[in-house]
Amino acid sequence: MLNGVRAIRVLDAQTVGQIAAGEVVERPLSVVKELVENALDAGATRIAVRVRGGGMTEIEVADNGSGIAADDIGLAPLRHGTSKLSGADGLTRIATLGFRGEGLASIAAIARVTIVSRTSAAQIATSIEAFGETIGAPQPCAGPPGTRVTVRDLFVNVPVRREYLRSPGAEFARISVWLATLTLAYPEVGFSLDHDGRPIFAFAAGDDLSLRLAHVFGRSAQPLVEVRAGSDAQAAGVTGFVSSPGDDRPDRRAQVLFVNGRLLRSTLVSGAWSAAYRTFAMVGRHPYGVLFLQVPPDEVDPNVHPTKSDVRLRHGERVTALVKEALGAALRRGAVARLERSVSFSPPAASANTERSVVDWSDSFLEVREQAALRVLAQIDRTFILASDGNAIVLIDQHAAHERIVFEQLRANAAHSGASEPLLVAHSFEVTPDQADRLDAALPTLAAGGLHLEPFGERAYRITATPARLVHAGKTRAFDVADFIDGLSDDCRGLDAAQRVWASLACHSVVRAGERLEFAEMTTLVERLGRCENPMHCPHGRPTIVRLEPDAIARLFKRI
Repeated sequence: MLNGVRAIRVLDAQTVGQIAAGEVVERPLSVVKELVENALDAGATRIAVRVRGGGMTEIEVADNGSGIAADDIGLAPLRHGTSKLSGADGLTRIATLGFRGEGLASIAAIARVTIVSRTSAAQIATSIEAFGETIGAPQPCAGPPGTRVTVRDLFVNVPVRREYLRSPGAEFARISVWLATLTLAYPEVGFSLDHDGRPIFAFAAGDDLSLRLAHVFGRSAQPLVEVRAGSDAQAAGVTGFVSSPGDDRPDRRAQVLFVNGRLLRSTLVSGAWSAAYRTFAMVGRHPYGVLFLQVPPDEVDPNVHPTKSDVRLRHGERVTALVKEALGAALRRGAVARLERSVSFSPPAASANTERSVVDWSDSFLEVREQAALRVLAQIDRTFILASDGNAIVLIDQHAAHERIVFEQLRANAAHSGASEPLLVAHSFEVTPDQADRLDAALPTLAAGGLHLEPFGERAYRITATPARLVHAGKTRAFDVADFIDGLSDDCRGLDAAQRVWASLACHSVVRAGERLEFAEMTTLVERLGRCENPMHCPHGRPTIVRLEPDAIARLFKRI
């Protein structure tokens, strides 16, 4: 220090190494991540991970990849020594998981590392040891083709870092969850994980993801819906598996995203999840699943985070729109399949007493060849429609079902110039100042849906036309203006401003729970529901149809 001014100095190599290691290696999981990604980049088809003491005592990752040549193995622990990048030009089209050459060097800076590797052309393997800035001389040894990296005594030279780690069990849990999740993107690779000599899981190489999906999301998860929006190598594409509507979680942690095989902890497309599941999930609940996003390498930048756990996309909005549309299409296909499972397609038994109760679904969006037979039997508690196809009991929420029907009708009206029916006598009403503000903002959207209102004095309005065909079983339903205005503030997942207005209008202008329906009204309601795009949920995400299978009924009677 000269006259109170500190002199600038270049840090020594050991200090630089520990600073870099602090960015790359946060905990035992970071070591496993670096080593497994190296194995995948080496083209391995089998990767075995063995852990002791939650990873703080020892971590070993062995693979059958291409291996490291004896002449190059001494370069592997060096900082920025890499075979995946030859210059700055390569940063714009990275196609591997690793590229910086920092992983092994950062691990060696804070742990004892042993590397044993052999190429397929070599007769024997070569081993090398590294710790801190000390790199031993390569030694010949026995070993199969591939690479085995053993890491011992993690953070031995920075004990403060060990104090911030959790228990061995908690640290291992992080490793187990991450590795199991990673296996979803690499079905062609076999993975195994051991902890303290005890096998945790082993997945054979193959195309069947069912075991891996069940392990990651739980065996109690309902069958997942497949997502697929293909593209050529010049454009983005997305595949994956997502949860069925109604099978959801309280948070977003189970929404898994891979971009070009890289597992991210990113909210990159979380908006697309929310938008696609609008009206399919209730407020406060979140879908789950895994999405595999493929983007041309020159349109994605993974060099934005020390641990490579996030990326930047050149055309982010375009990719998000693609994911949203792919999810929406998959959910619509899933709704069709769920309706097919909810309603049997065996023809009904002919009967004069039941003929009028048979609902014909043959002209619905299902496009089935057989005639669907769903007999409406009764109304329960003036709230639910009881029906049966002869194989199971089907319950339909009359309010949720009618709400879905009217919502889709309003949306269709808006797409076709808002078909409406003028009233012979305009209906006038008054509102509070707060209600007037919300109603004024909604007037253009209401007109698009077919409901025409106009100011009629101070805080007074009149309805001059209503949406065409806004009826229930042939008779017009009175419009509850006050409830509609209050409902404009309802929180409807993922609905835009216009759809939120239509959802409120639908909710407050249809049949309610506790309202008696005639037999023909129930039959017409069920028939119209079958023609909806999403017949399984109301705009707020509540289910419309519940099917009670024979085994569930048998359990109620203690038969099974």
